[in-house]
Amino acid sequence: MQLKKIPATVVTGFLGSGKTTLLSNVLRQISGGKDPKRIAVIVNEFGELDIDADLLRNCPLDCDDEGEAPTSTQQGIYELANGCICCTVEEEFLPVMLELVKRRDDIDHILIETSGLALPKPLVQAFNWPDIKQHFTVDAVITVIDGPAVAAGRFAHDAEQVQAQRLADESLNHDPDLAELLDDQLSAADLVIVSKSDLLSGQQRSKVEQVITAKVPSAVKTAYIGQNEDGTSDASIELILGLEAAAEERIEAVHTHHDHHHDHGGHHEHAHDHFDSCVIHLGEVDGERLQVALAALLSKQQIYRAKGFAAIPNKPMRQVIQAVGQRLENHFDRLWAAGEVRCTSLVMIGKHLHVDELTSALKAAEV
Repeated sequence: MQLKKIPATVVTGFLGSGKTTLLSNVLRQISGGKDPKRIAVIVNEFGELDIDADLLRNCPLDCDDEGEAPTSTQQGIYELANGCICCTVEEEFLPVMLELVKRRDDIDHILIETSGLALPKPLVQAFNWPDIKQHFTVDAVITVIDGPAVAAGRFAHDAEQVQAQRLADESLNHDPDLAELLDDQLSAADLVIVSKSDLLSGQQRSKVEQVITAKVPSAVKTAYIGQNEDGTSDASIELILGLEAAAEERIEAVHTHHDHHHDHGGHHEHAHDHFDSCVIHLGEVDGERLQVALAALLSKQQIYRAKGFAAIPNKPMRQVIQAVGQRLENHFDRLWAAGEVRCTSLVMIGKHLHVDELTSALKAAEV
């Protein structure tokens, strides 16, 4: 009989803030520890190819002894890809939590990665639903912010990227500006994590500290993290797990901009502008030629985000590729599994994409 509630950690933050990097690193540390925890992961990312969920699924925790990547249902990876999680709580989130209630004897902790547009409050409120509250508690709400972007006053690394996500989400029922959305994500935080802090100067760090101090109470701590040389986060599991905040018990006292708009009869809409996404599948590619081709496409087309995996000849590991705006990054994340097809898959998110041109340019990198 289980006497203690299962803790759940909610990680929120804008697209590109570093949520997936953070969670991937936590999972790797857990799986490599002396006493690995049994983790259920809920991922909320919009797109035809859910690269973020795939990154999490292929962490060492989610591989068996032969290195094969099992199905999500075997390993407890739940993908909510039908819209922003805070806008689809009843339709998407609660059914998954009820499924986890059935599996509670096999779970030690739940990690929840929200979409970049999510408001934490409605999600945390769901933990007060009787059938959920009986078995689970919110260990902490962790808000991840992009240090350089906040220091520059942009809040998100690429504002167009956030707008692209808005346009792509048919279920979205809130449309605050970036400053208000950051306020609402910080207002529910039990811990604030500033990512990419290794890129901050002393003056920039002071600006970030001023923004955070103005928005969160002194009891909420702030941690500054960077990246290791291999692209992983340098945050430890001790920092992320075990805060025991029981955030659901105080969430009703958190007042957000979204609450304010509702209190004053505000009508929430978001424009349904033209928005494109496409997935391009290739075989093995020359890494340098692919980087050059991608860089050229990023400068010519309205590509807000590109992300995916590449198979490089004679390389035993898969290469992860991510582009936000004009910034293009890559790193090797794991070994190709025995029998796994070595292929390249890239998803492009943007406006007025010329798919034929994208495909032709990227196919030139095939070997």
